[in-house]
Amino acid sequence: MRISHLESASQDLYRPWRMLLWLLVAQVMVAFIGRSLGPLGVLIEEDLYLTKAQVGLLPSALFLGQALASIPTGFLADRVGSRPLLLMLSTCLGTSFIIMTFLEAFWLVLLLIVIGGIGYGGMHPTTNRGIVYWHSQRQRGTAMGIKQMGITFGSALSAILLLPLAEDYGWRIVVLIASIGLIAAGFLAYFLYRDPLVEAKKTKDTSSTSSTWSSIAAMAKNKPLLLISFSAMGINGSQMCLNTYLVLFTYEQIGISLVLAGILLVISEVGGSVGRIGWGVISDRLFGGQRLTVMTIIVIITLTASIVVAFLPAGTPFQWLVPLFFVFGFSVSGFNGIWMNLASELVPKEQAGLSSGFSITLGSLGVILLPPLFGLIVDQTAGYMFGWLMISGIMVFVMLLLGQLFKMKKEQQYARST
Repeated sequence: MRISHLESASQDLYRPWRMLLWLLVAQVMVAFIGRSLGPLGVLIEEDLYLTKAQVGLLPSALFLGQALASIPTGFLADRVGSRPLLLMLSTCLGTSFIIMTFLEAFWLVLLLIVIGGIGYGGMHPTTNRGIVYWHSQRQRGTAMGIKQMGITFGSALSAILLLPLAEDYGWRIVVLIASIGLIAAGFLAYFLYRDPLVEAKKTKDTSSTSSTWSSIAAMAKNKPLLLISFSAMGINGSQMCLNTYLVLFTYEQIGISLVLAGILLVISEVGGSVGRIGWGVISDRLFGGQRLTVMTIIVIITLTASIVVAFLPAGTPFQWLVPLFFVFGFSVSGFNGIWMNLASELVPKEQAGLSSGFSITLGSLGVILLPPLFGLIVDQTAGYMFGWLMISGIMVFVMLLLGQLFKMKKEQQYARST
């Protein structure tokens, strides 16, 4: 009897991590499909006869769907739990991309990607909620870091697997089969994941809707939060420009093979995965939680990397590109944790969730707007140099925003001390 009790306690101890596994599987698979638009962009471009600006609209459409889905899915997850949404959202993304593989009209492809983006974007609040309910305060940071790595891991996996296969068999059949795999993973997660039996009681407040809107309005008046959100808009959009055009740039202008170009995207995403944890450790251990200082360092590295990439000559050896794009990804794709911490720490604790959601909504605008603008610059100039220099210019603007935020925080500290 006592042994049975110990075994039960041991199972309860590891159960949150088993549940994390299924949340991670769902997160990896939606990123594997949704973020495949980056590495497969060169093949979709050839098949549909797209301009570079139109290639940039592919990820923009995905993140438009994410922007539309994030807040409604968060409300829905609070009411029905994460488990049914793991299946619904996986099916939404998988089905829309399956239908997309049969289409020729570009506007219909974009429409299906927007619908798929609802599944892609909705998975973030769904899996976040699962982590909040299953993991204690002490476990939550590690669990969230592991789950967030699923995004860059899924993106890297699509470059490793889908791009070489699509080069041999065509992007349509490869995306179709991968999307069926996503739906299967959704069913697997649905049957093996469980929402906690005992959850925090939710109070029913008839004025909750008006209260929520008033809270959002208050966020819009929070100048420090707006500054960090607009900064994230620039970095987020630059990150998606890198993911969307890295393969095209190194294949068309540098002159390496498509497979090696895909490997560079993988290296960039690995750098981003390392950065998502590494920058958090750096901010905690070396800078005593000074997130703003670390964010400034990230922007300076991104600025430097984009200038170097802008002036890379054709024929640059592959081994020189590896460390360059690792560092580029480490900075521009690894900033998310620092951003989320800053957005949460700029408001009272009870508003941390809403502030991060508000900041994500604004930050998503950069992902929607900048990739097609980058592509338009490439189309107009018949080269990538001014596209990368656009990112450099955006980083200079972001540094000005962060400088203003530094100034505001110092003024607030001085006001409190007096």
